[in-house]
Amino acid sequence: MRLWSLHPSLLDRQGLTAAWREALLAQAVLLGRTKGYTRHPQLERFREHESPEQLIAVYLEAIADDAARRGYTFDRSRIVESPEPGWLLPVTAGQVAFEWAHLLRKLEARSPAVHLLVAPGGPALHPLFREVPGDIESWERG
Repeated sequence: MRLWSLHPSLLDRQGLTAAWREALLAQAVLLGRTKGYTRHPQLERFREHESPEQLIAVYLEAIADDAARRGYTFDRSRIVESPEPGWLLPVTAGQVAFEWAHLLRKLEARSPAVHLLVAPGGPALHPLFREVPGDIESWERG
């Protein structure tokens, strides 16, 4: 499971659809609707918040928004909670740098044309996150 801190617009088609599927799985885990992935480390930052269901809804909405911008239709009815705007989660600068390098490697191998488009810019963040100083997050497996 990869719940990117990076903006969905940076993902290629495969990455965007994977992000949607994985965030839906995360939603199911956070709502107690699955037995698998319950201890997945990337869910820690959601679980630590007072309203993890709201956070994952905001996360999913941003992915669906970017999909719509690209002309795709993701089924928003699968988002269980009604997302409330304004939530922000901190993400460390080290984590952002780690994810950016990881994404660039993936894009270079899988979608070279997309890689060339995103490589010159810096990493934009998913609207749910705000960057704070720090190293790679403790929950990151890399």
